[in-house]
Amino acid sequence: MGGVPRNPSNKSIILLSVGHACVDVYQDAVAALVPFFVAERSYGYAAVSGVVLAASVLSSVAQPVFGVMTDRWAMPWLLPVSTLLGGAGIALSGVSGSYGWTLAFVAVSGLGVAAYHPESARLARHAARGRHSGMGWFALGGNLGFALAPLMVSAVVAAGGLRLTPLLVVPALVGSVLCLPMLRALEGAGGSPVGGETARGHDDRVAFVKLSLAVICRSVVFVGLGTFVSLYATQRLGGGTSAGTAALFVLYIGGAVGSVLGGHLAERWDRVTVSRWSYLATAAAVAGIVSVPGPVLYVFVALASVGLYVPFSLQVTLGQDYLPSRVGTAGGITLGLTVSVGGLASPLIGSLADATSLRTALTPLILMPALSWLLFRTLPEPRLLRD
Repeated sequence: MGGVPRNPSNKSIILLSVGHACVDVYQDAVAALVPFFVAERSYGYAAVSGVVLAASVLSSVAQPVFGVMTDRWAMPWLLPVSTLLGGAGIALSGVSGSYGWTLAFVAVSGLGVAAYHPESARLARHAARGRHSGMGWFALGGNLGFALAPLMVSAVVAAGGLRLTPLLVVPALVGSVLCLPMLRALEGAGGSPVGGETARGHDDRVAFVKLSLAVICRSVVFVGLGTFVSLYATQRLGGGTSAGTAALFVLYIGGAVGSVLGGHLAERWDRVTVSRWSYLATAAAVAGIVSVPGPVLYVFVALASVGLYVPFSLQVTLGQDYLPSRVGTAGGITLGLTVSVGGLASPLIGSLADATSLRTALTPLILMPALSWLLFRTLPEPRLLRD
């Protein structure tokens, strides 16, 4: 294996992207299971918000911890282990009718997802060799996982109910196996990039905090739509769970388009400018979801999804450039917070929906991308990616 280059090859980016899909399918599996929890177990809005919260809380706490660990030590073995953990939690979530056990199982899945992202983001940065488009392809895998989750859950659970959720472990098995060739390639190349290495440049903590706040605002919109857009589409359009499944699919397939588009746009314009205008467009799209009736709802869901995901990979590399000496921590926060901290707002949205209506509860989401836009107006653009 002496001919393997020092940096992971493009093959490693592909394997990381596929592995990312196999993990992130479990992030949206929780939201995709929501209509089935409502139908089979009669959960209310607040109860299903609690399920999403259980997956999010542990993930939000654990992601920075794993980020700090990967800054100190290279831990590529986390990729297959965390993939299996994420799949096992979702697979067991429908087995027991107990609400407490359901919360526990989705929390275990959230821990697996948390363990995966900081190390995978560090390895993806290394493999991308400073190319925004390379990180965009890595992010694409996660978005495809999100897009496939409602289709996978619907195909399995609609056929036989929540008792069939153990079949949902299959992507985790596939993803963990696909990690092995990449780990062997890294070992043959002299190991993965060393944790704790010091990059050129100095940490800009003020800019990183502002970026993190923008990511939190984004995550509130993303998780809010991911949790409730299926129920919202069912209410507005009818058609049962199929209308909701279609809305979730549009939400996440639009994200796949946005991730790749964001990487290519950043090759032409700077990341801060691209992200800023994306958030402004997203605010308008979310307003369309809330206010425009009929099937055009799907158009606004797609536009909101693209707008939310154009900055997705750009925020990861920006965070790594603002904290060049702590790229694992930066990846854990910027990549992890996009799906975890937003879950903390889901119970508030659910409680407001129970008290008023789902449309009323989704209306405040319009403000979140506008706040991200304002924060990005104050951020500097690092001159170059640092390896």
